[in-house]
Amino acid sequence: MAQGMTLVEKIIARAAGRSSVRAGEIVTVDIDLAFAHDSSGPRRWAPMLEELGVGLWDPDRVAIVSDHYVPAVDAESASILKFTRDFAAAHGVKNFFDMVGICHLVLPEHGLIRPGAVIAGGDSHTPMAGAFGTYAAGYGATDMAAIVATGRTWLSVPKTIRIEWRGAFADGVAAKDVMLFLCRELGLDNAFKAVEYAGPTVEAMGMAERLVLCNMAAELGCETGVVAPDAVTFDYLREIGAPVEDEAGALALASDADARYAARHTFDASALEPQIAAPHSPDRTLPVSGHQGVKIDQAYIGACVGAKIEDLRMAARVLKGRKVAPGTRLLIAPASARTTTEASADGTLHALTQAGAILLPSGCGACAGMGAGLLAEGETCISSTNRNFKGRMGAKSANVYLGSPYSVAAAAVAGHITDPRAMLEGVAP
Repeated sequence: MAQGMTLVEKIIARAAGRSSVRAGEIVTVDIDLAFAHDSSGPRRWAPMLEELGVGLWDPDRVAIVSDHYVPAVDAESASILKFTRDFAAAHGVKNFFDMVGICHLVLPEHGLIRPGAVIAGGDSHTPMAGAFGTYAAGYGATDMAAIVATGRTWLSVPKTIRIEWRGAFADGVAAKDVMLFLCRELGLDNAFKAVEYAGPTVEAMGMAERLVLCNMAAELGCETGVVAPDAVTFDYLREIGAPVEDEAGALALASDADARYAARHTFDASALEPQIAAPHSPDRTLPVSGHQGVKIDQAYIGACVGAKIEDLRMAARVLKGRKVAPGTRLLIAPASARTTTEASADGTLHALTQAGAILLPSGCGACAGMGAGLLAEGETCISSTNRNFKGRMGAKSANVYLGSPYSVAAAAVAGHITDPRAMLEGVAP
């Protein structure tokens, strides 16, 4: 009897035209969607495509999003954006999204991420799309140029680490705390492995929180992160007008009971406290009490992982009726234009700005060390972003702590790192 397959193995087998694959095999796969942003895409691809004398293999399956250099802050940024726009027009890229948000959120908002797909992205956080039950991996510019020219690539089938969570989170604990905890527990060197998130806690999560889990598979050093498609996935896609035609087929992608894993871990969600990562690595994580009282100059709610509408609502619960501490600045860069619209319509934006938050444009911004919100020498920031490497958000002597939107908002109010749970007592969800 044939050995069962993991979710990742099933997706790769389909894309390779095989009935089955095994971890460690090297296979060639067809790409369902290739994408990049203004920093990693056209300006990198164009010289190579020109030298090869080819165009895009299928413009309808290539997406480009301007999110790094937006809005332009200097002539060089403006030039890069113009080149990106001209390339998209010249090559007939219909899925070009200009200044409407960060690629990892914009693509699912527009129904381009589908269960069972193989997705190649010109960004290390491409695994975020794995929340829909896809194999989504990041590639460098040379590989991406070959992919957009041919629609194919090779890969080594990764082993899968299965992580199950059981129980309910305490109020004030979120998926970001899960990932900071896992960075400490599993480390950042999990190359050639995929991570699959499962268990009752994950099944109860909405898409926004699942996106966080898969996004930060990159911080674990994994090739990708995945969650099996289920009713939550299908409901999200129906709501945005992109229903799954074969739900039974998508459900069948779930890992088989006898699938082989590199490792299996089970954790208790009810025991998890808010987590904070210290400078300058996501694995330098402790429960919030371990960093209690660290004074901050800036609190930043931004990035694909930390500024979705759900993240802004977390922050608003903490901030409503309170004020940002004197001498502390709270900057908020919504992950997409749609996020800003929703936050304005439901009162979230009002709660944030009334508390003293400063609203920034949608885009990668300070998370990627670009645009507004950079840190000066010696400053300390707590951020909802996914990375805190030395110099990433500004000066090399700046210190960046990582936390959930709850923790970032609580620190903004207190002027120092503090447990957000105390500020949520008696506050309606």
